[in-house]
Amino acid sequence: MSMAVAGLMAGMGLGFAGYFGGFGAFLLVAALGAVGFVAGRFLDGDLEPGEFQRFLRPRDHDGPRR
Repeated sequence: MSMAVAGLMAGMGLGFAGYFGGFGAFLLVAALGAVGFVAGRFLDGDLEPGEFQRFLRPRDHDGPRR
């Protein structure tokens, strides 16, 4: 399946959730889709556990830029 078809299916699913369930259902479906996407990438071997931690840590910096 191409990425365009997968994106079309995801968009249609979010559209149906938003139309029939409201905005809360739209957000729930989007969040669960993101979790499923990350889990799928992890199981495929595209992500490693150490890579995900860099998104959770604050950046180190020396103060405001001038």
